[in-house]
Order: sequence, then C-alpha cells, then structure tokens
Amino acid sequence: MNTVTLNLDPIIRLTDDQFYQLCMANKDVSLELNAQGELIIVPPVGGESGRSEADLIIKVGNWNYQTKLGIVFSSSTIFRLPNGAKRSPDVAWIKLERWEALTEEEREKFPPLTPDFIIELRSKTDRLKTLQEKMQEYIENGLRLGWLINPQDKEVEIYRIGKPVEIVQLPAVLSGEDVLPGFELQI
Repeated sequence: MNTVTLNLDPIIRLTDDQFYQLCMANKDVSLELNAQGELIIVPPVGGESGRSEADLIIKVGNWNYQTKLGIVFSSSTIFRLPNGAKRSPDVAWIKLERWEALTEEEREKFPPLTPDFIIELRSKTDRLKTLQEKMQEYIENGLRLGWLINPQDKEVEIYRIGKPVEIVQLPAVLSGEDVLPGFELQI
C-alpha cells in the first residue's frame, strides 16, 4: 500500500482543531497534513519495519531514561510545525525544558513544536524523495538533528541545521552529537 495524498484546498483549509477532530474521529487511520494543506494518508508498516521502528524507540528511550534530558515519542504522535504542517516522525525526542514550557492542552493535543531530534525509517513502500523532502521540512522548521535511515540503499542521511546532508554507509555508529549527548546508535 502506498501513501495517498488528497488536495483539500479547493474545498476547505483545515484548521488545527479541525485536523485534530478529523484524526480523533478516524483513529484507525494514520494522517498527516503538509504545509500546503494536503491531507496525507500514511499506510501501516509491515512486521519488519514495525519491529525496526520499535527497536529504535527502545534505544532512544533507554538513553533518555538514564539521562532524563527529554521526552521520547512514537510514530503515533503528530507535531504541529511552525509552517502549519502536521507531521509524525517514526521516532521523536524533545528537550525536557521545551516540553515543560507547553500548556497542558498543547501536550494533550498535537504539540505545537518541532522535535529536537527525529528518526525516519524508510520502509519498502516509502518513496525516498518524499522522505527527504519531509526531513528538509523538519530542518526548515527548527529540527536540530535528524536521521533518515534507508535500509534499501544501506545508508543513513544525517540532517543538521545550516549544514549539508551527510550520507553515511551502513553499517555505522551514529552519534547523538550535542543534541543527545552520549547517545550512540549502532546500525
């Protein structure tokens, strides 16, 4: 199954509350909304991709449990980016102070911020160009560090603010740098 994008702009421009209500009314469907107002229906992943995604969440979560520097989120969490897009990365991490600065309502709904760190894991049905555009969108909206893991091409694209994308061949050891101090991921 491939990602489906619906252009709603000729009919309606969904507000943040309308998009939230749409997601709550359709909990069995994974939805995103891009900055152009297009509704994106994201297909479910298969067993191998789901297992790999869970493994990544566990590894970031274990590091975070020890450091207590932030909050880890799964791919079910939608973030409201400054450009108006509503996106859900496979793994996300937010510095604790930024999370605590949100109101209770902002934490309950779709948090209005860009994560500090994300991981996108390319599944067999994902188009690389679409994921690269999504990663660039995160960077343009304040992401500090992002990894696009591409098992099909055996590489990882590393995204940082103000720097060109770095491509690392797999296997590799990735560093959380100053965003996730002391975190390393061997893949």
